[in-house]
Amino acid sequence: MPRWRSLPEDLDPQIREFASQLRRLVDRSGLSISALADRTGYSKSSWERYLNGRLLPPRGATQALAEVTGTDVRHLGTMWELAERAWSRSEMRHDTTLEAIRIAQARAALDEAEARESAPDKGRRRRRGKGGKDPAGHQDAAPYGTPGAQPQDEPTAVLRKDAIRAAGSGSPPAGPWAAGAPGAHGPGVPHPLAPPDGTGSGPGAGRGGRQGGSGGGRRKVTVLLAALVAVLVVVAGAVLFLGPDDGGEDEKAAPKPSPTRHGPKLPAGVKCVGEDCSGKDPEAMGCGGQNVRTVGSAKAGTGVVEVRYSKVCSASWARVSGAAPDDVLRITAPGGQKETDTVTSTDAYTEMVSVKSPDDARACLTRAAGGESCT
Repeated sequence: MPRWRSLPEDLDPQIREFASQLRRLVDRSGLSISALADRTGYSKSSWERYLNGRLLPPRGATQALAEVTGTDVRHLGTMWELAERAWSRSEMRHDTTLEAIRIAQARAALDEAEARESAPDKGRRRRRGKGGKDPAGHQDAAPYGTPGAQPQDEPTAVLRKDAIRAAGSGSPPAGPWAAGAPGAHGPGVPHPLAPPDGTGSGPGAGRGGRQGGSGGGRRKVTVLLAALVAVLVVVAGAVLFLGPDDGGEDEKAAPKPSPTRHGPKLPAGVKCVGEDCSGKDPEAMGCGGQNVRTVGSAKAGTGVVEVRYSKVCSASWARVSGAAPDDVLRITAPGGQKETDTVTSTDAYTEMVSVKSPDDARACLTRAAGGESCT
């Protein structure tokens, strides 16, 4: 089984060459990763990232490896500088790609919202075509017997009510509905409520009138029940067909809150963002590697102090290379945030502080021999 994993295919050639050179030095020394971590002062997990091309080692780690393996520090330092430039170019391309992805997501969300807003308008137009309200709030014309329709002949309806009332009271109906009245059903045509004996008498005449009165009462109850059932059916159909009022439709038409209100989905390997990153190790949280770039630096004696900024994590931290033991590295940010680390060999970095922009953080190195340098 090979000792090393294959380097990522999309790795920059300069970084690939540098990582391969580091592997050759470790193989030549015969050291294990654990032994290398003990001798250089950098953790085992950090060296695994460095040697697998997942993270560019700081200058101090490169110098420590050169000392442990007996390699010329200057030549290895030259290769590190070339790899550092290539890494910075990769970070810029990564930022551009992230911005393009976010723009595409925003466009898709806007198109989806526009489609949701146009769908209820089409539904309202379909309902208006079936007897709903027009945009001015007037009732559309509808055939008789449908919701919103009006009787075609109001006088006829009144006469029918008089006839039903007369049937219930036992007295003959008045007006054109009376038996044999001209213009009702033609000359000499009996009233439809008259008994079938053809006498032309009203529902309440003689023995037939008593029977007619009882039958009229039953008919009255039947008609009233049938009318009540019809009204209930029409009302229920109108509610089911039309649904809630315009206010309810507007509420349904309102776009639902975006699921992205809890924040964007983090890239693979990134475990925190913003305030959640404060006080945490940038490498352990996945904020380093291709997710970080240097936004400020200053000369600090024989070393260099830097402000490292991760846009994905919205956090910064300080890093120093070429420092002396017992030097104190510090990073500060708005809101009283501060993280420090004491240099034990030549390189060190602090834990993170949350920031809103790359210019919010400031790194300083207080030298044990005296003096301070800040970005």
